Order: sequence, then structure tokens, then C-alpha cells
Amino acid sequence: MARRSRQQERDVEAETTDGEQEGTRTCPECESTNLSVSADQGELICEDCGLVLEEDNVDRGPEWRAFNHSERQQKSRVGAPTTQTMHDKGLTTQIDWKDKDAYGRSISSKKRSQMHRLRKWQERIRTKDAGERNLQFALSEIDRMASALGVPRSVREVASVIYRRALKEDLIRGRSIEGVATSCLYAACRKEGIPRSLEEVAEVSRVDQKEIGRTYRYVAQELSLEMEPVDPKQFVPRFASELELNEETIAKANEIIDISAEQGLLSGKSPTGFAAAAIYAASLLCNEKKTQREVADVAQVTEVTIRNRYQEQIEAMGFE
Repeated sequence: MARRSRQQERDVEAETTDGEQEGTRTCPECESTNLSVSADQGELICEDCGLVLEEDNVDRGPEWRAFNHSERQQKSRVGAPTTQTMHDKGLTTQIDWKDKDAYGRSISSKKRSQMHRLRKWQERIRTKDAGERNLQFALSEIDRMASALGVPRSVREVASVIYRRALKEDLIRGRSIEGVATSCLYAACRKEGIPRSLEEVAEVSRVDQKEIGRTYRYVAQELSLEMEPVDPKQFVPRFASELELNEETIAKANEIIDISAEQGLLSGKSPTGFAAAAIYAASLLCNEKKTQREVADVAQVTEVTIRNRYQEQIEAMGFE
């Protein structure tokens, strides 16, 4: 009987583990998979019919309770989550800059000089070799450029992962750290679908656009980064917002891009220039006229590019 009861306990534990995975358990009453665990009472409840499937479950949360953010920060005993945007993934030890003891009292001058030396050596030993120093400088550059471009944190994480892969594959040798870091950031923008052109990325970088493009193609090829072509419609909302255009003009610009792309006019063309020409054509068609200079300044292309793409798009739309 004892062996049987232990086996039954194992079966119950296995069912509980399976129940924590989404969609693996169903309610026996209504066959719904919408189950939730009540942290206060330790019950597994069906959200649709209210049936209690299990009770007295083990509470795997903390033993303390907090009712606001400050209490949660004060009682929590863990630090910040690990991140790819720091060379040591955020696992380093930080020595507080305040010269106070655990009770908040000021420490003596002898202790202050000792803490100053400890901080200095702690900063020195954070990077033990040239590879970590390379990574530290590159990730700080990525963070600086990402802040200047206003991209979300997910782009910084992806760019950091790509740079770590490039460093591991020894793709940095013979190239500048800034150039590879900028190309990784541009690749991350394209991977995450964030519309940032090569010209915009080059503006916040310390290297020229030609080197960024050349390094980006090399890194993408060596790391087998599957990059889809940039959709010009991704640039339309941002350009239209800076030009203060209405929704009708935005919809017309997207329609122009769709029709002209179906006829193969997008092949080999710059997506920013294509989007700028569509916005210019849509502003004329919707009686919300913008000059070619205004659109060119926002899209960072030349007026000649807008005129060439504009003529092609107007012919594709069937207008004279």
C-alpha cells in the first residue's frame, strides 16, 4: 500500500507540473483550457465555469507580501535581471558611492580612502582581458546610438547578441569596433522591423556611411542573418507625422506604394526614397501640398530622387 501511495503522489505531481503548462489540461466540467492558479488560496480554478480542480497547492512565491512598489523594492532580495546589453550581463558587483555604513552613518576618513581604492580596483577587474574590454566599449556605443535613434530596448538586446556572435566568430579583426557595433545596430533595427535608414544610423555613428554598409553586408553574410527587404510603408507613418499629414494622405501613400510595388517598380530602389515620393504624390492628390524640399529634408533623400520615383509612381497609378 505504501508503494502504491507513493506512485499516486508521483502521478499527482506529474499532473500538477503538466497543468502549469498552458493548454495541457482541460476542465472536466466544461472542457475549457482557460485555467488559472489562485496565489492566495493555492487553488487551480477554471475561469469559464468556476470549478476548483485542485486545492492546497504549493505556493512558490515569496514568503512576504507587498502592497505597493516601494514595499516590493524594499523586501525583494534579488537584483536586476540579466541583460545582454552589458558585457558581464549585469552580474557584476557594485560598490556604493556613498561613504556610509550599514546604519547610514558616515565612515571615517581612513575607511573612505580604503573604499576609494576598492572601487578603483573593482572597475579595473571588471574586464579581465582584451575581449571583454572590446565588448564593454562596443556595447556602450550601441547603447549611445540606440538612445540617439530612439529605438526600443529590444533592438539594443538584439544588437548586443549579434555583436557577441561577431566577436565570437572573430569578425572584428581588421575592422573598427565602432563600425561593427553600428552595423550590428542597423541589422537589429531591420530584424525587429524598426524603420531606421542607413543614413539615420550613420548620423549618430562615428564612422562614415560607406564603411557601415560594407561592414553590415560582411557581418550579415558571415553570421547568416536572414534579412527581409525593407518595406517602404514602414517609413510612411514617421515621415507623415513629421510633415503633419492627415490619415487620408497616409492611406493614399500606402496605396501608391502597394500599386507601384505590384508592377515591380520597387526592385533595386531605396525604400526611404520610394516612401518619400509616395508621400509627396499623396499630398498632391489629397490637396495637402508639401514641397519636394520639405519631404526630402524629412526623409533625408535628394529632391532628384523624389522626382524620379514620383514620375514612376504617377505613371503606375494611371495619372498623366
